[in-house]
This record gives sequence, C-alpha cells and structure tokens, in this order.
Amino acid sequence: MSFAPKTAPYSGKINAVTLGTGDQAIVIGGQNVLPFYTFDAAIENAPKIGIEISDLAHEWTAPGLVDFYAGCTTMAERAKKAETMPGCDFLALNFESADPNGANRPVADCVADAKAVAEVVTKPIVIMGCKNMEKDGELFSKIADALQGKNIIVMSAKNEDYKTVGASVALAYGQKICAETADDINLAKQLNIMLKGLGVKPENVVMNIGTAAVGYGYEYVASTLDRIRLASLAQSDADLQMPIIAPVSTDTWGVKESTASEEDEPTWGSTEERAISMEVSTAAANLTGGADAVIMRHPVAVATIKKFINELI
Repeated sequence: MSFAPKTAPYSGKINAVTLGTGDQAIVIGGQNVLPFYTFDAAIENAPKIGIEISDLAHEWTAPGLVDFYAGCTTMAERAKKAETMPGCDFLALNFESADPNGANRPVADCVADAKAVAEVVTKPIVIMGCKNMEKDGELFSKIADALQGKNIIVMSAKNEDYKTVGASVALAYGQKICAETADDINLAKQLNIMLKGLGVKPENVVMNIGTAAVGYGYEYVASTLDRIRLASLAQSDADLQMPIIAPVSTDTWGVKESTASEEDEPTWGSTEERAISMEVSTAAANLTGGADAVIMRHPVAVATIKKFINELI
C-alpha cells in the first residue's frame, strides 16, 4: 500500500489582490497554505517579481544594470526595457528624486514620467515614493489621479498619513494601496483596521510589513512575517490576510556589501556579484517567510529568484 501524506490546508486564506488590467493583469496572494507548502495544497498564485525603475537609475553603476539599460535615457524607456527582463511580472516606479532633502524634483515632473511610462508599457505598475510623507502625499494623489483606470498599487500609506493617502489614492481614484509598518504584527493589524474604517476595502490593500537586507536586522522581518502568516492562516485573522509586497532592492543595494569598492575591500570579490548575492538572499528569505511579491533590480538576481520560485511551485 502506497504512502498517502495527509494534506493540511488552513481554513484562513490570503486575500487575492488584482494588479493591472486586461491580459497583463496579475493576482497577488490567494494562498491557504504556508509559503511553498505545495504538499498541503496547490499554490493558487505563484509569488510575483516586480522590477524597480528609479528616476535616479542613471546613477546606477553596476555593469549588468548599465549594459541592460544601455541606450535608455528616460524613465519610460527604462520601464519599456524592464518589461523584457525574464521574470518580470510588474514594474515598480521609484520616485526617489522627489525627496526634498535630495534632488527635490517637482511633483509635476514625476507625474509626467508616470504618465509616459503608462503609455508605453503593458505590465502592471506599482508606485514608490521618496519617503518624505508630505511630498509623497501630494505625489501619490497626483499620480493616482493621472493613472486612473490602470489599477496601480501605491506604496505606501503609513500610520501618520493613512487618512490622506487612503482617501486620495483608494477612495477618490480607485487605486490599490500598500499599508506600511515597521516589523510589528500589532502595528500592521492596526493600520489595516484603520484603513478599513476609512472605507478602503480589504481586497484593495496589500502590506509592506518592514524590510531589511539579510544580516541587517533581518531577524525582525522574519519573525514578523512568520507571525502574520500564521495568524492569517491558522487563526483566520481577516485583518492580517492582505498579501505582502517586499521592496527588496532598495535595501540590498545600499548596504556595505553591495557598495564597498573592490579597492577598499579586496578580499570580498566583485562588488556587483556581492550586490546580486545580497539581493537574491534577501528576496529568497522574504518569499520563504511569506511575502507574496518582491521588488528587485538586477537581471541576474531576478532570473535566479524566478528559477527559485518555479522549482518550488
């Protein structure tokens, strides 16, 4: 008699959130088992990979990135090229130049870039801000308005500005919203409840529960991922059943292992290979912990994680 393992899908289920429109739309979430536990139940929607397109991408120096985007001079051109990257499921437009403490690029210019990208790409779009809440509040509202009908996700609404961002992005313009907290299950749940109280439907919310590169306090991220996933599935906690997006690239490409030159650290090997390793390690850790999507940058790292996902599904 052959052995028949007992399957154990949970009663709870992660919300399925649709991003984009038409044939290129994708669904994030929808699982009722722990990450990659295909022996318990089929994975309804495989984890997704987004490609970061920064408006400061012209400053990137990694040879693989320079070669991949060779000839691209605008955000729209880079986004169009990123669509061709094997493993790309969606595009994440990062408007970091809007930071008042940096280039302080005008919101109108960022909106123009977002519209230009939307006109030339077919894959779904995620919008990332400059991490200045006042500037992001204006930026998110204007882009959500300009891209009405595109079914985008805006990252992110925080405890301090969820009313402003939630009301403009989700309620006024019908876009999806990401609820961002910092490695704390209680804060994540509280923000989801407050967004629901504002009138934002749970199926229009995803979460960023906190990020870090591996080796840089990642144990807090790992613990939070575990607790949220177990609460959402095993305890059927509806206030924690939103899919999770992890913006991996913005953390991993800024740490010392990814930036220290080979002259400064001659025993560490290639700077680019180190950065790729940090990106792959962090993305894999997030996905096995419970993230439903990761945002990445380097073509080699993306291809590696895509293979990782395909072999585990």
